[in-house]
Amino acid sequence: MRILIVEDEQKLAEIILRSLQGEGFAGDIAGTIADGLHLATSGHYDLIILDLLLPDGLGTSLLQHLRELRNQVPVLILTARGDIDAKAKSFAAGADDYLSKPFALPELLMRVRALLRRSPAMRDNLIKVADLEVDRDNHQVRRAGRRIEVSPKEYSLLEYLILNQGRVLSRSMIIDRVWDQSFDGVTNIVDVYVRQLRLKIDENFEPKLIRTVRGLGYSIDIEYFS
Repeated sequence: MRILIVEDEQKLAEIILRSLQGEGFAGDIAGTIADGLHLATSGHYDLIILDLLLPDGLGTSLLQHLRELRNQVPVLILTARGDIDAKAKSFAAGADDYLSKPFALPELLMRVRALLRRSPAMRDNLIKVADLEVDRDNHQVRRAGRRIEVSPKEYSLLEYLILNQGRVLSRSMIIDRVWDQSFDGVTNIVDVYVRQLRLKIDENFEPKLIRTVRGLGYSIDIEYFS
């Protein structure tokens, strides 16, 4: 899952991003309405955390523009303004939730998870492929009833593969959805993590679920192996 943070307080934005990354999410930061709108319309995000007061205007203008484009991505408003009028205008513009500053990071994460569960892509809390189960509420993975420990990044990769069961995902697609936009690490990072996942969920089980499509990428496709 990928989240866009539109917040001009750089330190706060980075704290939020690190907290989200700790929960297995990928994210990007924009400091203005213009930059936020560019990212939101040129990429795919599962949720937007939007500051209300930005250097180039009110965050509600970005929100209204997205709704005019029929972009229904969930939007969580963050602001130091806690008055009823500000909240009413935010919801009227199409906001899904509202959190006043200062706030506690655990509450922010709870609201993020709650909003994501409402989205079509997150309605199924338990997703399965053959005897592999992923509990999206608790980030737990089981195969044949056996608990498998995975890192936050391994979890995000596995979830992305399962949500796109039968579809071949290129390395660039995986990096864009699982890693941050600014990621500039080693180019074989996807192969490394796929190898780690295979050792955990395929090594001692049948059928093997993760397949490599040479020159294209990876997929989970039970029908391919049946």
